[in-house]
Amino acid sequence: MEGRNERPMKRWRQPITLGYVPSTTREHGLLMRLRHVELFQAVLQTGSLTAAAELLHISQPAASKILQHAEQQLGFALFSRVRGKLLPTAEARILQQQTERLAAELQDLRRLSDSLRRGEERALRLICTPTLAQTLLPEVVCGWRAEFPHTRCDLATQHTGEIIQALLLREADLGLTLQRVEHPDLHTEVLTQGRMMAIAPPGWWSDQECATPMRLQNMAGLSLIGLDTRDALGGLLRGHIQELDPPARIDISVQTYQLARMLVAAGQGLALVDPFTALSGNLGEVQARPLDPVIPVPLYLLRRFDETPSATQQALLKRLQRLAIDLLDEQD
Repeated sequence: MEGRNERPMKRWRQPITLGYVPSTTREHGLLMRLRHVELFQAVLQTGSLTAAAELLHISQPAASKILQHAEQQLGFALFSRVRGKLLPTAEARILQQQTERLAAELQDLRRLSDSLRRGEERALRLICTPTLAQTLLPEVVCGWRAEFPHTRCDLATQHTGEIIQALLLREADLGLTLQRVEHPDLHTEVLTQGRMMAIAPPGWWSDQECATPMRLQNMAGLSLIGLDTRDALGGLLRGHIQELDPPARIDISVQTYQLARMLVAAGQGLALVDPFTALSGNLGEVQARPLDPVIPVPLYLLRRFDETPSATQQALLKRLQRLAIDLLDEQD
């Protein structure tokens, strides 16, 4: 009632959370703070409060206090001590999956912040698939460096999923891949387009055969080096190969086109690869023939929608596009 001498209420800071909060914590009306999550993950990784404190660059008493506070808020113990080690309780195991996701989001946030802080220092940051890094980038970068000798260049190789992540976290500005990407925050552009090719060890085909496309049906019953089906083209090719009569045998599966080519050069079988891998001269000697029917293989440029390539970036992309087109002309 008005007029009573009421004690002023303390204003408590609301706990900070990211994403989903497990039902266990919601039922108690309590949430884990980010510092709790960090310590929880550190103890899970190290099995020791002292080691976890060192990992987080805090004192052991501070770590102990954070853990106690987390357990008080949650209403249950997170760890039990067994033979000098901290082992997670059953409740902690239930929380572990969600806190791991939160920890990963925190790491992404740190990476993004670091990229924003250092972004102005870098004129060109490019990331591409391993195949393109080995077949196109060396020559392109050498020519580009001669034109811009004082411009810093940061190159990285990853598969397409990681390329998307690097662009979104602003760890790279340009991405190159052979896989089409649909993402609302990324712009996708086709630089040029080739076709899938069949490669074989030296001397496998006659000169007359090498001058004509390779019919897919002619690979029926042969021993092939297959690409990982998690790759978009690899999955497509695996489907075609399984429909042959009799089906081709996949005796070796690999993750990258360049490894497939090196195994072919070593006489381990035939393979279906992208045109840049097939026509490159630095991955072992092989014979190469365009595949029939035609399976298109575009070269995609990825960049963020809210940015336009700088003059130095455009210069590198022009060199890359020109080299790719010249290389693909060898298919015809």
